[in-house]
Amino acid sequence: MRKELIIVFDFQGHHGQLVARQIRECNVYCEIHSCQTEVERIKEMAPKGIVLIGAGKDYLETTFAGKVSSLGIPMIELEMSDTDGKERLKAFIQNDCGCSGEWRMDTFAQTSIKEIQAKVGNGKVLCALSGGVDSSVAAVMLSKAIGKQLTCVFVDHGLLRKDEGDEVEAVFGQNGQYDLNFVRVNVQGRFYEKLAGVTDPEVKRKIIGEEFIRVFEEEAKKIGTVDFLVQGTIYPDIIESGVGAAAVIKSHHNVGGLPDYVDFKEIIEPLRDLFKDEVRRVGLELGIPEKLVFRQPFPGPGLGVRIVGEVTAQRVKIVQEADAIYREEIAVAGLDKTAGQYFAALTNMRSVGVKGDKRTYDYAVVLRAVNTIDFMTAEATEIPWEVLQRVTKRIVSEVDGVNRVLYDLTGKPPGTIEFE
Repeated sequence: MRKELIIVFDFQGHHGQLVARQIRECNVYCEIHSCQTEVERIKEMAPKGIVLIGAGKDYLETTFAGKVSSLGIPMIELEMSDTDGKERLKAFIQNDCGCSGEWRMDTFAQTSIKEIQAKVGNGKVLCALSGGVDSSVAAVMLSKAIGKQLTCVFVDHGLLRKDEGDEVEAVFGQNGQYDLNFVRVNVQGRFYEKLAGVTDPEVKRKIIGEEFIRVFEEEAKKIGTVDFLVQGTIYPDIIESGVGAAAVIKSHHNVGGLPDYVDFKEIIEPLRDLFKDEVRRVGLELGIPEKLVFRQPFPGPGLGVRIVGEVTAQRVKIVQEADAIYREEIAVAGLDKTAGQYFAALTNMRSVGVKGDKRTYDYAVVLRAVNTIDFMTAEATEIPWEVLQRVTKRIVSEVDGVNRVLYDLTGKPPGTIEFE
């Protein structure tokens, strides 16, 4: 299924994801690689074509000592300011590279199921199920592939949105719509204890990541011998965790946050080659209801990266309540279908305010809403003033510990969609 491969070398470091998405829209698989990739590695991958962004062909030839041309691989240089860049790219893929365009999500789903069956054999598999889009699609794919050999473990780490633990159990649990072995593990206190006093976002991510794995290992021992661990890692996770010599934007608990030692034979990540919109299409191909497929994205570390500074039970409750109000009002206003992602986050800033006739010294909540196609770039959503006013009034009056509400207008880049 991946015989047709296009490699993208992004010398600017900003547009590789956009070009990769454009290539995949032509139903051709592509990967972004570091410009320091060895020529022999390129030869092994046998790409049908190479796309250079923000650097001339001469530079590439100098870097690879003139060996790339000898491979006979078509190349194209793109300057992102070109108005016809997308059409040039499409013509290059179809004409110069001779790609037939067989990268389709229905094919991906069926091929992945067969690959999983071949890899797992008679082994037992443990799936890390968060209830989010990525892990849910991965779980359903695995269930179709191996049935009762799969056990889905849902870790309620106390960093979920309001009532989310019960909602996940209602969908995937014993009375849910899927024939899964489902285990819910309530370990909120354990995570709060590990995160006590920790303020550095990367340290928080790694603590959450390691604790996740340890919980899975413990659950695996209760089940018996488990050979594989499944995670819902997707391609943006891989890119943002560093491609080759690329800078790490953030580490993810299911990529850069894994501990050095993991007590499983192998980790299976069936969605690691897909962008978010491709994951959703696979979900629909697998028959997952649209309500679940188009659910709001939620980070693996949960509210741990939506709380700036220390994570405590009190601060989690604050952001849960504020976020629930925000999401409710967004839906009432009919904006839930247009914004790509929206949520409330808690800052570590406290300021003087007034509630009733009393002085307060409480936290500021930040509202975030972005429009995005691939979650690699994003722009702030223009929310009507009256909606923001209504949300603000409700949060400061209904949520204890909050006396200010701010709206984040920052795009990505320079910011990330999540706060930490």
